[in-house]
Amino acid sequence: MRFVFKTNYDQDIRLFQHAGQMWTYLALFAVLLVAPAVVSSYMLSQLVFVFIYALVGVSLMILVGFTGQASLGHAAFLAIGAYTAAFMQAHGYTFATYFLLAGVLTGIVGLLVGFPALRLHGIYLLIATISFSFIIEELLARWESVTNGNEGMRVKTLELFGMEIGRNSDYFYYLCLGVLTVTIIVTLNIMRSPTGRAFIAVRDSETAARSMGVDIAATKVRAFGLSAAITGFAGALFAHKMTFLSPEMFTLQLSIEFIMVIIIGGSLGLHGAILGAIFIIMIDPLLTLLKDDVPLLIGSLAQAFGAGSERVKALEDGTQALTSTAGLKGVIYGLIIMLFILFEPFGLYGRWLKIKLFFQMFPLYKKSTFKRQKVYVKSERNR
Repeated sequence: MRFVFKTNYDQDIRLFQHAGQMWTYLALFAVLLVAPAVVSSYMLSQLVFVFIYALVGVSLMILVGFTGQASLGHAAFLAIGAYTAAFMQAHGYTFATYFLLAGVLTGIVGLLVGFPALRLHGIYLLIATISFSFIIEELLARWESVTNGNEGMRVKTLELFGMEIGRNSDYFYYLCLGVLTVTIIVTLNIMRSPTGRAFIAVRDSETAARSMGVDIAATKVRAFGLSAAITGFAGALFAHKMTFLSPEMFTLQLSIEFIMVIIIGGSLGLHGAILGAIFIIMIDPLLTLLKDDVPLLIGSLAQAFGAGSERVKALEDGTQALTSTAGLKGVIYGLIIMLFILFEPFGLYGRWLKIKLFFQMFPLYKKSTFKRQKVYVKSERNR
């Protein structure tokens, strides 16, 4: 590990802090390029979902992590992008056209959502975004002439450069990887620009940002629009991956999964969006394993402790109901959120930074280095 001692502002905004970091990312990208040749079709499908969730994670990182605006409505933005892509494809538009339109239209909706949210903070902003999500879900169910209502909408196979690209093909994998890579590079450059610095200033202290000439209202609206646009692009890819869309797919639970991406991954940087997406997607095989094995394990333990056959059967049936896919996922998600908030508030990426700093500073490392500090100034304490 290398410790970089920065002596000027240009070093702080450099895309790669040092040559070793650049070669590490290039090596990782090379591994991802050869992944379709060495992994199973199931794992390749899971990686595609990781890319799509990571896109949404990047969008949430801009809004929540960098700007400090809460949101539980990104499932609605994903739905707008997905349905826009499906509708435009059904009317004969090319992938490049409806992919861009999905992002632009979703971004415009994000701007409109950002305006009424300007005076809202904390829990009130969360309630507003949840309400927006419910409105979109109801609109998708009622606007049958466009969305086919609760009957759902089929999404045809993606066509690009004159060839069909199936949702499980290597080409679709590379398409999602390319979109994620470009999005990350663009986002990194935005965060190095005055716009990105304004996002961070608003997050740290609105009063201080205003005193430095930052337009608070414009910055918040811009963050909502940019975050929604990226989610719209993810929605277009999500539509082709699922091949079928219905309003029941874009519920509050999906928004909670998205917010978990940055809670688990950490809101300190874009690495957190990637790590969180990997965690959320890869937990599904674990849930399937637990669903099949936990009831038998509980029954065996009860029998070992002398429980009667009826008692063992009741415990197995109760555990089977608890470990159903929906029930188990809700229980585990709740536990994960509580554990991360209590014991690892900086997420997986924060833990990695602590480990890296420990080796960089050894033997002078202090635990108080990552002690949580208040980010508001005295004038904001009573707001």
